Amino acid sequence: MAYRKSVWKSLDHTILILYLFLVSYGWLTICGASYDFDHVFLFDIFGRPGMQLVWIGIAFLFAYIVFSLEADFYDVFSYHIYITVMFLMLLAVFFAPNIKGSNSWLVIGALRLQPAEFAKFATALTLSKVMSEYSFDLGRVKYFGTVIAIIAIPIILMFLQNETGTAVVFLAFFLVFYREGLSGYVLVGGLCAIVYSILELKYGKVIVGEYTSLGTLLIAILSILITQGIVYYYDRFTYPVRSLLIILLLFAGTGLTASLFIPVNFVTVAYVCLGVSALFLCYYSFKCWTWRYVYIALISFVSLAFRLCVNYTFGLLEPHQQKRILISLALEEDPSGAGYNVSQSLIAIGSGGLLGKGFLNGTQTKLKYVPEQDTDFIFCTVGEEQGFVGCLILLIIYLWLILRILYLTEKQPILFKRSYGYAVASILFIHVLINIGMTLGLTPVIGIPLPFFSYGGSSLCSFTILLFIFLRFDASRKERQQSNDFTRMGTSRKHL
Repeated sequence: MAYRKSVWKSLDHTILILYLFLVSYGWLTICGASYDFDHVFLFDIFGRPGMQLVWIGIAFLFAYIVFSLEADFYDVFSYHIYITVMFLMLLAVFFAPNIKGSNSWLVIGALRLQPAEFAKFATALTLSKVMSEYSFDLGRVKYFGTVIAIIAIPIILMFLQNETGTAVVFLAFFLVFYREGLSGYVLVGGLCAIVYSILELKYGKVIVGEYTSLGTLLIAILSILITQGIVYYYDRFTYPVRSLLIILLLFAGTGLTASLFIPVNFVTVAYVCLGVSALFLCYYSFKCWTWRYVYIALISFVSLAFRLCVNYTFGLLEPHQQKRILISLALEEDPSGAGYNVSQSLIAIGSGGLLGKGFLNGTQTKLKYVPEQDTDFIFCTVGEEQGFVGCLILLIIYLWLILRILYLTEKQPILFKRSYGYAVASILFIHVLINIGMTLGLTPVIGIPLPFFSYGGSSLCSFTILLFIFLRFDASRKERQQSNDFTRMGTSRKHL
Protein backbone atom coordinates (compact mmCIF):
# COMPACT_ATOMS: atom_id res chain seq x y z
CA MET A 1 0.00 0.00 0.00
CA ALA A 2 2.85 2.35 0.84
CA TYR A 3 4.36 1.58 -2.57
CA ARG A 4 1.14 2.54 -4.35
CA LYS A 5 0.95 5.81 -2.42
CA SER A 6 4.54 6.64 -3.38
CA VAL A 7 3.71 6.01 -7.04
CA TRP A 8 0.84 8.48 -7.04
CA LYS A 9 2.89 11.02 -5.10
CA SER A 10 5.44 10.89 -7.92
CA LEU A 11 2.82 11.82 -10.53
CA ASP A 12 3.69 15.11 -12.21
CA HIS A 13 0.96 17.44 -10.99
CA THR A 14 1.57 20.10 -13.64
CA ILE A 15 0.80 17.74 -16.52
CA LEU A 16 -2.14 16.26 -14.59
CA ILE A 17 -3.69 19.72 -14.09
CA LEU A 18 -3.15 20.63 -17.76
CA TYR A 19 -4.72 17.32 -18.81
CA LEU A 20 -7.78 17.84 -16.59
CA PHE A 21 -8.13 21.42 -17.83
CA LEU A 22 -8.11 20.33 -21.49
CA VAL A 23 -10.60 17.52 -20.87
CA SER A 24 -12.95 19.85 -18.93
CA TYR A 25 -12.61 22.73 -21.40
CA GLY A 26 -13.18 20.27 -24.23
CA TRP A 27 -16.37 18.96 -22.61
CA LEU A 28 -17.75 22.49 -22.16
CA THR A 29 -16.94 23.26 -25.80
CA ILE A 30 -18.68 20.05 -26.91
CA CYS A 31 -21.71 21.20 -24.91
CA GLY A 32 -21.59 24.52 -26.74
CA ALA A 33 -21.28 22.85 -30.14
CA SER A 34 -23.89 20.12 -29.56
CA TYR A 35 -26.38 21.89 -27.29
CA ASP A 36 -29.98 21.37 -28.32
CA PHE A 37 -32.53 23.79 -26.85
CA ASP A 38 -35.24 21.12 -27.18
CA HIS A 39 -33.24 18.78 -24.92
CA VAL A 40 -31.65 20.92 -22.24
CA PHE A 41 -30.37 18.03 -20.11
CA LEU A 42 -26.62 17.95 -20.79
CA PHE A 43 -26.01 14.63 -19.00
CA ASP A 44 -28.25 12.56 -21.27
CA ILE A 45 -26.01 9.74 -22.58
CA PHE A 46 -27.94 9.76 -25.84
CA GLY A 47 -26.56 13.23 -26.53
CA ARG A 48 -22.92 14.01 -27.29
CA PRO A 49 -22.16 15.95 -24.07
CA GLY A 50 -23.52 13.12 -21.94
CA MET A 51 -21.76 10.45 -24.01
CA GLN A 52 -18.50 12.38 -23.78
CA LEU A 53 -18.82 12.30 -19.99
CA VAL A 54 -19.03 8.51 -20.23
CA TRP A 55 -15.86 8.49 -22.36
CA ILE A 56 -14.14 10.81 -19.88
CA GLY A 57 -14.94 8.37 -17.10
CA ILE A 58 -13.56 5.47 -19.16
CA ALA A 59 -10.45 7.53 -19.99
CA PHE A 60 -9.89 8.20 -16.28
CA LEU A 61 -10.18 4.47 -15.63
CA PHE A 62 -7.56 3.79 -18.33
CA ALA A 63 -5.35 6.47 -16.78
CA TYR A 64 -5.60 4.78 -13.37
CA ILE A 65 -4.80 1.33 -14.78
CA VAL A 66 -1.93 2.57 -16.97
CA PHE A 67 -0.35 4.50 -14.10
CA SER A 68 -0.81 1.66 -11.59
CA LEU A 69 1.14 -0.85 -13.68
CA GLU A 70 4.89 -1.24 -13.29
CA ALA A 71 6.90 1.00 -15.63
CA ASP A 72 8.84 -2.02 -16.86
CA PHE A 73 5.59 -3.59 -18.06
CA TYR A 74 5.57 -1.31 -21.12
CA ASP A 75 9.17 -2.15 -21.92
CA VAL A 76 8.62 -5.91 -21.69
CA PHE A 77 5.30 -6.02 -23.52
CA SER A 78 5.82 -3.23 -26.10
CA TYR A 79 6.05 -5.70 -29.02
CA HIS A 80 2.98 -7.59 -27.82
CA ILE A 81 0.97 -4.34 -27.64
CA TYR A 82 2.10 -3.37 -31.14
CA ILE A 83 1.21 -6.75 -32.67
CA THR A 84 -2.21 -6.74 -30.97
CA VAL A 85 -3.09 -3.26 -32.25
CA MET A 86 -1.86 -4.09 -35.77
CA PHE A 87 -4.03 -7.22 -35.73
CA LEU A 88 -7.08 -5.12 -34.78
CA MET A 89 -6.26 -2.69 -37.60
CA LEU A 90 -6.03 -5.62 -40.03
CA LEU A 91 -9.46 -6.80 -38.87
CA ALA A 92 -10.80 -3.31 -39.52
CA VAL A 93 -9.54 -3.45 -43.12
CA PHE A 94 -11.70 -6.50 -43.87
CA PHE A 95 -14.62 -6.29 -41.46
CA ALA A 96 -15.16 -2.63 -40.54
CA PRO A 97 -18.26 -0.96 -42.04
CA ASN A 98 -17.92 2.16 -44.15
CA ILE A 99 -18.49 5.15 -41.87
CA LYS A 100 -18.03 8.58 -43.49
CA GLY A 101 -15.85 7.09 -46.21
CA SER A 102 -13.53 5.26 -43.81
CA ASN A 103 -13.31 1.57 -42.88
CA SER A 104 -11.47 2.14 -39.62
CA TRP A 105 -14.17 1.46 -37.01
CA LEU A 106 -14.71 -1.96 -35.48
CA VAL A 107 -18.37 -2.17 -34.43
CA ILE A 108 -19.24 -4.62 -31.63
CA GLY A 109 -22.86 -4.09 -30.67
CA ALA A 110 -23.18 -0.54 -29.36
CA LEU A 111 -19.40 -0.22 -29.03
CA ARG A 112 -17.33 1.41 -31.77
CA LEU A 113 -13.56 1.16 -31.59
CA GLN A 114 -11.00 2.81 -33.87
CA PRO A 115 -7.74 0.83 -33.63
CA ALA A 116 -5.87 3.46 -35.69
CA GLU A 117 -6.01 5.84 -32.71
CA PHE A 118 -4.39 3.28 -30.41
CA ALA A 119 -1.68 2.61 -33.00
CA LYS A 120 -0.01 5.88 -31.97
CA PHE A 121 1.07 4.83 -28.50
CA ALA A 122 1.69 1.22 -29.65
CA THR A 123 4.05 2.43 -32.38
CA ALA A 124 5.71 4.91 -30.01
CA LEU A 125 6.42 2.13 -27.50
CA THR A 126 7.82 -0.22 -30.14
CA LEU A 127 10.04 2.41 -31.71
CA SER A 128 11.37 3.37 -28.29
CA LYS A 129 12.04 -0.29 -27.51
CA VAL A 130 13.98 -0.81 -30.76
CA MET A 131 15.97 2.42 -30.40
CA SER A 132 16.96 1.53 -26.83
CA GLU A 133 18.56 -1.75 -27.87
CA TYR A 134 22.29 -2.16 -27.46
CA SER A 135 24.40 -0.95 -30.42
CA PHE A 136 21.39 0.70 -32.11
CA ASP A 137 22.51 3.27 -34.67
CA LEU A 138 20.12 5.17 -36.95
CA GLY A 139 23.00 5.74 -39.35
CA ARG A 140 23.11 2.02 -40.19
CA VAL A 141 20.79 0.75 -42.92
CA LYS A 142 19.71 -2.26 -40.86
CA TYR A 143 18.35 -0.23 -37.95
CA PHE A 144 17.00 2.62 -40.04
CA GLY A 145 15.10 0.12 -42.19
CA THR A 146 13.68 -1.50 -39.04
CA VAL A 147 12.22 1.71 -37.62
CA ILE A 148 10.86 2.72 -41.03
CA ALA A 149 9.12 -0.67 -41.29
CA ILE A 150 7.57 -0.23 -37.84
CA ILE A 151 6.07 3.09 -38.96
CA ALA A 152 5.16 1.88 -42.45
CA ILE A 153 2.97 -1.04 -41.30
CA PRO A 154 0.30 1.07 -39.53
CA ILE A 155 0.47 3.71 -42.27
CA ILE A 156 -0.24 1.10 -44.96
CA LEU A 157 -3.12 -0.33 -42.93
CA MET A 158 -4.54 3.17 -42.49
CA PHE A 159 -4.39 3.81 -46.21
CA LEU A 160 -6.25 0.54 -46.75
CA GLN A 161 -8.88 1.83 -44.32
CA ASN A 162 -9.06 5.21 -46.16
CA GLU A 163 -7.84 6.82 -42.93
CA THR A 164 -5.29 9.08 -44.62
CA GLY A 165 -5.46 11.87 -42.04
CA THR A 166 -4.33 9.72 -39.12
CA ALA A 167 -1.54 8.25 -41.26
CA VAL A 168 -0.05 11.73 -41.76
CA VAL A 169 0.41 12.05 -37.99
CA PHE A 170 2.96 9.22 -38.05
CA LEU A 171 5.42 11.57 -39.76
CA ALA A 172 5.86 13.01 -36.25
CA PHE A 173 8.14 10.09 -35.43
CA PHE A 174 10.80 11.53 -37.71
CA LEU A 175 11.21 14.33 -35.17
CA VAL A 176 12.08 11.63 -32.62
CA PHE A 177 14.60 10.11 -35.02
CA TYR A 178 16.24 13.49 -35.50
CA ARG A 179 16.60 13.93 -31.73
CA GLU A 180 18.16 10.47 -31.43
CA GLY A 181 20.78 10.97 -34.11
CA LEU A 182 19.10 10.96 -37.52
CA SER A 183 21.01 13.00 -40.06
CA GLY A 184 19.68 16.46 -40.72
CA TYR A 185 19.82 15.68 -44.44
CA VAL A 186 16.77 13.44 -44.05
CA LEU A 187 14.75 16.26 -42.49
CA VAL A 188 15.89 18.66 -45.20
CA GLY A 189 14.87 16.09 -47.80
CA GLY A 190 11.46 15.70 -46.17
CA LEU A 191 10.84 19.45 -46.09
CA CYS A 192 11.94 19.68 -49.73
CA ALA A 193 9.48 16.92 -50.64
CA ILE A 194 6.60 18.87 -49.07
CA VAL A 195 7.58 22.18 -50.67
CA TYR A 196 8.20 20.60 -54.08
CA SER A 197 4.82 18.88 -53.98
CA ILE A 198 3.09 22.19 -53.35
CA LEU A 199 5.04 23.97 -56.10
CA GLU A 200 4.40 21.22 -58.65
CA LEU A 201 0.68 20.99 -57.89
CA LYS A 202 0.16 24.76 -57.83
CA TYR A 203 2.42 25.91 -60.66
CA GLY A 204 3.23 22.75 -62.63
CA LYS A 205 0.77 23.58 -65.43
CA VAL A 206 1.64 27.29 -65.56
CA ILE A 207 3.76 27.96 -68.67
CA VAL A 208 6.15 30.90 -68.81
CA GLY A 209 7.52 31.95 -72.15
CA GLU A 210 7.10 29.26 -74.77
CA TYR A 211 8.39 26.09 -73.18
CA THR A 212 9.01 26.56 -69.47
CA SER A 213 6.84 25.09 -66.71
CA LEU A 214 6.87 27.58 -63.84
CA GLY A 215 6.49 24.85 -61.20
CA THR A 216 9.40 22.80 -62.53
CA LEU A 217 11.56 25.90 -62.88
CA LEU A 218 10.86 26.96 -59.28
CA ILE A 219 11.71 23.46 -58.03
CA ALA A 220 15.00 23.46 -59.93
CA ILE A 221 15.96 26.94 -58.71
CA LEU A 222 15.02 26.05 -55.13
CA SER A 223 17.11 22.87 -55.34
CA ILE A 224 20.11 24.91 -56.49
CA LEU A 225 19.65 27.42 -53.66
CA ILE A 226 19.30 24.67 -51.04
CA THR A 227 22.37 22.84 -52.33
CA GLN A 228 24.39 26.05 -52.39
CA GLY A 229 23.10 27.05 -48.93
CA ILE A 230 24.13 23.73 -47.31
CA VAL A 231 27.60 23.89 -48.85
CA TYR A 232 27.95 27.50 -47.67
CA TYR A 233 26.86 26.45 -44.16
CA TYR A 234 29.81 24.04 -43.96
CA ASP A 235 32.47 25.89 -45.92
CA ARG A 236 31.57 29.59 -46.12
CA PHE A 237 33.42 31.13 -49.08
CA THR A 238 36.08 28.48 -49.49
CA TYR A 239 36.98 26.57 -52.65
CA PRO A 240 33.78 24.49 -53.17
CA VAL A 241 31.51 27.50 -52.63
CA ARG A 242 33.43 29.72 -55.04
CA SER A 243 33.60 26.94 -57.62
CA LEU A 244 29.86 26.26 -57.42
CA LEU A 245 29.06 29.97 -57.77
CA ILE A 246 31.24 30.21 -60.89
CA ILE A 247 29.59 27.11 -62.42
CA LEU A 248 26.08 28.37 -61.71
CA LEU A 249 26.77 31.89 -62.98
CA LEU A 250 28.44 30.52 -66.13
CA PHE A 251 25.55 28.26 -67.14
CA ALA A 252 22.83 30.69 -66.07
CA GLY A 253 24.52 33.53 -67.94
CA THR A 254 24.84 31.36 -71.05
CA GLY A 255 21.15 30.49 -70.94
CA LEU A 256 20.05 34.10 -70.48
CA THR A 257 22.28 35.25 -73.32
CA ALA A 258 21.01 32.54 -75.66
CA SER A 259 17.38 33.48 -74.85
CA LEU A 260 17.96 36.85 -76.54
CA PHE A 261 18.40 35.09 -79.89
CA ILE A 262 16.57 31.75 -79.69
CA PRO A 263 13.72 30.28 -77.57
CA VAL A 264 15.21 28.70 -74.46
CA ASN A 265 13.64 26.26 -72.02
CA PHE A 266 14.93 27.64 -68.72
CA VAL A 267 14.02 24.40 -66.96
CA THR A 268 16.72 22.68 -69.01
CA VAL A 269 19.21 25.42 -68.08
CA ALA A 270 18.34 25.08 -64.39
CA TYR A 271 18.61 21.29 -64.52
CA VAL A 272 21.99 21.49 -66.24
CA CYS A 273 23.21 23.87 -63.51
CA LEU A 274 21.89 21.54 -60.83
CA GLY A 275 23.36 18.43 -62.45
CA VAL A 276 26.79 19.97 -63.03
CA SER A 277 26.97 21.30 -59.46
CA ALA A 278 25.96 17.87 -58.11
CA LEU A 279 28.68 16.17 -60.17
CA PHE A 280 31.21 18.71 -58.92
CA LEU A 281 30.18 17.99 -55.31
CA CYS A 282 30.66 14.26 -55.88
CA TYR A 283 34.10 14.90 -57.35
CA TYR A 284 35.08 17.16 -54.46
CA SER A 285 33.75 14.62 -51.94
CA PHE A 286 35.97 11.84 -53.32
CA LYS A 287 38.87 14.24 -53.51
CA CYS A 288 38.56 15.13 -49.81
CA TRP A 289 37.54 11.61 -48.76
CA THR A 290 34.30 12.76 -47.10
CA TRP A 291 30.71 11.69 -47.80
CA ARG A 292 29.25 15.06 -46.82
CA TYR A 293 29.15 16.50 -50.32
CA VAL A 294 27.77 13.29 -51.79
CA TYR A 295 24.81 13.55 -49.40
CA ILE A 296 24.25 17.15 -50.51
CA ALA A 297 24.35 16.08 -54.15
CA LEU A 298 21.88 13.26 -53.42
CA ILE A 299 19.39 15.82 -52.09
CA SER A 300 19.44 17.43 -55.54
CA PHE A 301 18.99 14.18 -57.44
CA VAL A 302 16.31 12.86 -55.11
CA SER A 303 14.42 16.14 -55.36
CA LEU A 304 14.31 15.83 -59.14
CA ALA A 305 13.13 12.23 -58.92
CA PHE A 306 10.48 13.16 -56.36
CA ARG A 307 9.18 15.95 -58.59
CA LEU A 308 8.45 13.35 -61.29
CA CYS A 309 6.39 11.29 -58.81
CA VAL A 310 4.22 14.11 -57.42
CA ASN A 311 1.40 13.88 -59.95
CA TYR A 312 1.38 10.08 -59.81
CA THR A 313 1.20 10.08 -56.00
CA PHE A 314 -1.50 12.75 -56.05
CA GLY A 315 -3.54 10.56 -58.39
CA LEU A 316 -3.56 7.75 -55.80
CA LEU A 317 -5.59 9.88 -53.37
CA GLU A 318 -9.37 9.67 -53.17
CA PRO A 319 -11.24 12.30 -55.26
CA HIS A 320 -12.51 14.15 -52.17
CA GLN A 321 -8.97 14.25 -50.75
CA GLN A 322 -7.62 15.64 -54.02
CA LYS A 323 -10.34 18.26 -54.03
CA ARG A 324 -9.55 19.38 -50.48
CA ILE A 325 -5.86 19.80 -51.34
CA LEU A 326 -6.62 21.74 -54.53
CA ILE A 327 -8.97 24.04 -52.61
CA SER A 328 -6.31 24.59 -49.93
CA LEU A 329 -3.86 25.61 -52.67
CA ALA A 330 -6.48 28.00 -54.14
CA LEU A 331 -6.55 26.01 -57.39
CA GLU A 332 -10.29 25.45 -57.10
CA GLU A 333 -13.13 27.34 -55.50
CA ASP A 334 -16.00 25.41 -54.03
CA PRO A 335 -17.56 27.34 -51.12
CA SER A 336 -20.64 25.10 -51.10
CA GLY A 337 -18.76 21.78 -51.37
CA ALA A 338 -15.38 20.62 -50.09
CA GLY A 339 -14.42 24.17 -49.05
CA TYR A 340 -17.63 24.72 -47.12
CA ASN A 341 -16.23 23.50 -43.80
CA VAL A 342 -13.28 25.88 -43.87
CA SER A 343 -15.28 28.92 -45.00
CA GLN A 344 -17.90 28.40 -42.29
CA SER A 345 -15.19 27.76 -39.72
CA LEU A 346 -13.50 31.06 -40.56
CA ILE A 347 -16.83 32.88 -40.32
CA ALA A 348 -17.48 31.33 -36.89
CA ILE A 349 -14.00 32.24 -35.58
CA GLY A 350 -14.19 35.75 -37.01
CA SER A 351 -17.63 36.39 -35.52
CA GLY A 352 -16.30 35.65 -32.02
CA GLY A 353 -14.16 38.78 -31.94
CA LEU A 354 -11.94 39.43 -28.93
CA LEU A 355 -14.00 37.93 -26.09
CA GLY A 356 -16.51 35.76 -27.97
CA LYS A 357 -20.29 35.61 -27.83
CA GLY A 358 -20.40 33.65 -24.62
CA PHE A 359 -21.13 30.05 -23.65
CA LEU A 360 -24.05 28.58 -25.67
CA ASN A 361 -24.50 31.89 -27.54
CA GLY A 362 -22.71 31.03 -30.80
CA THR A 363 -24.94 31.49 -33.83
CA GLN A 364 -22.86 29.51 -36.34
CA THR A 365 -22.61 26.56 -33.96
CA LYS A 366 -26.22 26.65 -32.79
CA LEU A 367 -27.52 26.69 -36.35
CA LYS A 368 -25.12 23.84 -37.28
CA TYR A 369 -23.47 25.76 -40.11
CA VAL A 370 -20.08 24.17 -39.42
CA PRO A 371 -19.99 20.40 -40.03
CA GLU A 372 -18.05 18.34 -37.46
CA GLN A 373 -17.96 21.35 -35.12
CA ASP A 374 -17.56 19.17 -32.04
CA THR A 375 -14.89 16.85 -33.52
CA ASP A 376 -12.46 17.94 -36.24
CA PHE A 377 -13.59 21.60 -36.30
CA ILE A 378 -14.11 22.09 -32.56
CA PHE A 379 -11.57 24.93 -32.47
CA CYS A 380 -14.00 27.16 -34.38
CA THR A 381 -16.52 26.69 -31.53
CA VAL A 382 -13.89 28.01 -29.11
CA GLY A 383 -13.30 30.96 -31.42
CA GLU A 384 -16.98 31.86 -31.67
CA GLU A 385 -17.97 31.40 -28.03
CA GLN A 386 -14.74 32.39 -26.25
CA GLY A 387 -13.20 34.64 -28.90
CA PHE A 388 -9.54 35.39 -29.47
CA VAL A 389 -8.83 35.24 -25.73
CA GLY A 390 -10.27 31.72 -25.44
CA CYS A 391 -8.27 30.53 -28.46
CA LEU A 392 -5.10 32.08 -27.05
CA ILE A 393 -5.60 30.40 -23.66
CA LEU A 394 -6.11 27.03 -25.36
CA LEU A 395 -2.95 27.43 -27.44
CA ILE A 396 -0.95 28.45 -24.36
CA ILE A 397 -2.17 25.34 -22.49
CA TYR A 398 -1.13 23.07 -25.37
CA LEU A 399 2.24 24.79 -25.64
CA TRP A 400 2.75 24.50 -21.88
CA LEU A 401 1.85 20.80 -21.96
CA ILE A 402 4.24 20.01 -24.82
CA LEU A 403 7.10 22.00 -23.29
CA ARG A 404 6.53 20.32 -19.91
CA ILE A 405 6.71 16.90 -21.56
CA LEU A 406 9.95 17.87 -23.29
CA TYR A 407 11.37 19.19 -20.01
CA LEU A 408 10.63 15.93 -18.19
CA THR A 409 11.82 13.90 -21.19
CA GLU A 410 15.28 15.44 -20.97
CA LYS A 411 15.48 14.22 -17.37
CA GLN A 412 14.85 10.58 -18.27
CA PRO A 413 18.04 8.56 -17.67
CA ILE A 414 16.95 5.64 -19.88
CA LEU A 415 16.89 5.91 -23.67
CA PHE A 416 13.64 3.90 -23.94
CA LYS A 417 11.74 6.39 -21.78
CA ARG A 418 13.39 9.43 -23.36
CA SER A 419 12.51 8.31 -26.89
CA TYR A 420 8.93 7.65 -25.83
CA GLY A 421 8.68 11.12 -24.28
CA TYR A 422 9.79 12.75 -27.52
CA ALA A 423 7.26 10.62 -29.41
CA VAL A 424 4.45 11.85 -27.13
CA ALA A 425 5.45 15.50 -27.58
CA SER A 426 5.81 15.11 -31.36
CA ILE A 427 2.42 13.43 -31.79
CA LEU A 428 0.64 16.09 -29.73
CA PHE A 429 2.45 18.87 -31.62
CA ILE A 430 1.52 17.51 -35.06
CA HIS A 431 -2.11 16.96 -34.02
CA VAL A 432 -2.51 20.49 -32.66
CA LEU A 433 -0.71 22.04 -35.62
CA ILE A 434 -2.77 20.27 -38.29
CA ASN A 435 -6.15 20.44 -36.52
CA ILE A 436 -5.98 24.17 -35.79
CA GLY A 437 -4.44 24.74 -39.23
CA MET A 438 -7.50 23.03 -40.78
CA THR A 439 -9.96 25.32 -39.01
CA LEU A 440 -7.96 28.38 -40.12
CA GLY A 441 -7.59 27.17 -43.71
CA LEU A 442 -3.80 26.89 -43.39
CA THR A 443 -3.57 23.11 -43.89
CA PRO A 444 -5.66 20.68 -45.96
CA VAL A 445 -8.73 19.21 -44.27
CA ILE A 446 -7.62 15.68 -43.41
CA GLY A 447 -9.87 15.03 -40.42
CA ILE A 448 -7.87 14.53 -37.23
CA PRO A 449 -9.08 15.42 -33.69
CA LEU A 450 -7.75 17.99 -31.25
CA PRO A 451 -6.05 16.00 -28.44
CA PHE A 452 -8.11 15.62 -25.20
CA PHE A 453 -10.57 18.15 -26.61
CA SER A 454 -12.58 16.81 -29.55
CA TYR A 455 -15.58 14.54 -29.11
CA GLY A 456 -14.78 10.83 -29.41
CA GLY A 457 -14.04 7.91 -27.14
CA SER A 458 -11.24 6.23 -29.10
CA SER A 459 -9.39 9.53 -29.49
CA LEU A 460 -9.70 10.55 -25.82
CA CYS A 461 -8.78 7.11 -24.48
CA SER A 462 -5.80 6.66 -26.81
CA PHE A 463 -4.35 10.10 -26.00
CA THR A 464 -4.91 9.45 -22.30
CA ILE A 465 -3.02 6.14 -22.49
CA LEU A 466 -0.28 7.81 -24.56
CA LEU A 467 0.21 10.54 -21.95
CA PHE A 468 -0.12 8.45 -18.78
CA ILE A 469 2.41 5.87 -19.94
CA PHE A 470 4.89 8.72 -20.09
CA LEU A 471 3.77 9.97 -16.67
CA ARG A 472 4.37 6.47 -15.31
CA PHE A 473 7.90 6.52 -16.75
CA ASP A 474 8.57 9.88 -15.13
CA ALA A 475 7.16 8.67 -11.81
CA SER A 476 9.52 5.66 -11.84
CA ARG A 477 12.43 8.06 -12.39
CA LYS A 478 11.41 10.06 -9.32
CA GLU A 479 10.96 6.89 -7.27
CA ARG A 480 14.43 5.69 -8.23
CA GLN A 481 15.89 9.09 -7.44
CA GLN A 482 14.21 9.13 -4.00
CA SER A 483 15.45 5.60 -3.34
CA ASN A 484 19.01 6.66 -4.19
CA ASP A 485 18.68 9.69 -1.90
CA PHE A 486 17.56 7.48 1.01
CA THR A 487 20.45 5.09 0.33
CA ARG A 488 22.96 7.94 0.40
CA MET A 489 21.44 9.29 3.60
CA GLY A 490 21.72 5.84 5.22
CA THR A 491 25.34 5.54 4.12
CA SER A 492 26.14 8.99 5.50
CA ARG A 493 24.63 8.11 8.90
CA LYS A 494 26.73 4.94 9.07
CA HIS A 495 29.85 6.98 8.48
CA LEU A 496 28.82 9.36 11.23
